[in-house]
Amino acid sequence: MIGVFDSGIGGLTVLRALRRRLPGEETVYLGDTARVPYGPKSPETVRRYAREAADFLLGLDIDLLVVACNTATAHALPALAASVPVPVIGVVEPGARAAARGSRSGRIGVIGTRGTIDSGAYEEAILALRPEATVESAACPLFVSLVEEGWTEGPVARLTAERYLGPLLEREIDTLVLGCTHYPLLAPLLAQVAGTEVALVDSAEATARAVEAELDRLGLAAPRGEGPSRAWFFVTDDAPRFRRLAARWLDEEPESLETVVLRPVGRGA
Repeated sequence: MIGVFDSGIGGLTVLRALRRRLPGEETVYLGDTARVPYGPKSPETVRRYAREAADFLLGLDIDLLVVACNTATAHALPALAASVPVPVIGVVEPGARAAARGSRSGRIGVIGTRGTIDSGAYEEAILALRPEATVESAACPLFVSLVEEGWTEGPVARLTAERYLGPLLEREIDTLVLGCTHYPLLAPLLAQVAGTEVALVDSAEATARAVEAELDRLGLAAPRGEGPSRAWFFVTDDAPRFRRLAARWLDEEPESLETVVLRPVGRGA
């Protein structure tokens, strides 16, 4: 079983990509909706929240953990990978790898939340793979609100996208990394604004490919052709809103949704 956690609902795009690519795999999703967003939090706090989420999912006997939150990946992935007993995959490295391999010119743009951009995680990962690359980054905080309101097209969304992407396009990027799990829902609009010469990298799809490769490597993959498998959902607050958005983003109503309280790290039951 694959465990997936995010600070809220954005990681549902990762879950959607996983279920499409690996329909035979059972999945469990945890949205820490009581403490969203993680972006403005300190790295220490994000690491603590991430460990609490990981501990909850480990209690459900998952085989692999996906950190479907860019901020948590940037601040907590190394600590999680070193301390949990299952493989851990974040959303930064797969997206960075796809961008580094796919860019023709080496001029790569990255968009994300303020926390993700300020962390420099994508730039570091891209330059580690392709040192000669030039990485241009831009925080696009309004995109999250637009997506959650369902405003993924229309004049407001388009003007916002043009304002955010304009400086990156002026620097002649040929690849744009969607460095926030909300942003794939804006991909059709972003592709229109960026133009045909700019390739979009969907970190959710790249993460799903990385999970597939890791499961195959470890011999843990479900037999091909099976599915669709069951998915379980947990949140820490506001289950009705999560249910509405999940039904819209996943094109299916969550069968099992429960509100839980995460146990602080280091404390017993």
